[in-house]
Amino acid sequence: MESCRSPGHPASGGITVLGVADVSSIIAELLDDARLDRIWVRGEVTNYRNHSSGHRYFSLSEQSAFGASVINCAMWRTSARSLDFTPGNGMDVIVHGSVEVYEPHGKYQLIVREMYRAGTGEKHLLVEEWKRQLAQEGLFAPERKRPLPKFPTCIGVVTSPTGAALQDIVNVIGRRYPVEILVSPTAVQGEEAHIEIARAIQKIDGRVDLIIVGRGGGSFEDLFAFNHPDVVRAIAACTTPVISAVGHDTDVSLSDFAADLCAPTPSAAAERAVPDRSDLLRDLREQAGRMHALMARRLADARRDLGDLAGRMQPRRLLRRLDERMAHLADLEEQMRRGADAYFLQRRLHLAEVAARLEGKNPIALMERGYCVAQKDRRVVRSMREIAPRDRITLYMKDGRSNVVVEDVVYDGDV
Repeated sequence: MESCRSPGHPASGGITVLGVADVSSIIAELLDDARLDRIWVRGEVTNYRNHSSGHRYFSLSEQSAFGASVINCAMWRTSARSLDFTPGNGMDVIVHGSVEVYEPHGKYQLIVREMYRAGTGEKHLLVEEWKRQLAQEGLFAPERKRPLPKFPTCIGVVTSPTGAALQDIVNVIGRRYPVEILVSPTAVQGEEAHIEIARAIQKIDGRVDLIIVGRGGGSFEDLFAFNHPDVVRAIAACTTPVISAVGHDTDVSLSDFAADLCAPTPSAAAERAVPDRSDLLRDLREQAGRMHALMARRLADARRDLGDLAGRMQPRRLLRRLDERMAHLADLEEQMRRGADAYFLQRRLHLAEVAARLEGKNPIALMERGYCVAQKDRRVVRSMREIAPRDRITLYMKDGRSNVVVEDVVYDGDV
């Protein structure tokens, strides 16, 4: 019996047949959407499983009018290590991650990077929003960072007056480089803590060389006040350089981004606030040694120079040197005198020669010997071809002039 083939059967031609891997690849491309990257999702934990490898597998579900919506989730052990609570089924949580597809199995899942209890998670979201706003205000810009003073004389500390952080700072500074410490006391946790911290910062600003703002370690809730925009803006507005020292090594607050320097602990902040006097004393000893060696070399050179000078200053030697100098000066004087005489003699001869040449060209001298000068129309007559019969000319002689009329002109060629 022949099977019936519908018009849409692949064998009928004109239809593209995709492989399963092709479909999975297309789904992966569709899921590669910015709207599914680094997203925050809230839901109820179900099917929670803590694998022996350290990875966490679970689902997030949410009830709606159309029933339950479920998304599979995976949290790799590198991210799960940062959890400060143990998740469980039925727990309301907020997670942060990206939707990805695992092509070999053809399924998508939410890869979770962070997980918080719903109440704490909402605060994390709030901190993210504050971070975005404060960054737009330019409060975290690197160019705003200022260098710390190398040798402060007074350090301000904004923290709880009864906390361990203050004692750690006092001990470290006292051991390394004792300076005056001015405490601006404040609550460091609680609903109104951010208001007190901001006021304490404003109160001490300008009165010290450096400010340390912080507290000891604690939970995210305990450190929450140091994320508040009031505290961040107070730090950014300080005219005094600020070190942020909130919590322990792994704790991060928005105050860290606004401060001129972020220290992992209050003790580390104290170490960075002042130099170590033992290092300074060692440097001073090294510099003193170098100065002593330099002075010793200079004294040795001075003694040698003084000995040479003393030898040159002996009376006999001094008189001999003076005689040599006097003889040299006498030679120079004689050379100058001879040079001056020769110079002036040459000048006199040259002037006499010039005077003789000028005298030879003097028209007055020529007139003394019986010559005269003829002018026609106020111009000297240089050739007979310049005058004609009946021209009126003037004759100048050594003792006067005469106006005459030319009667006849005879050229040399006609003589």
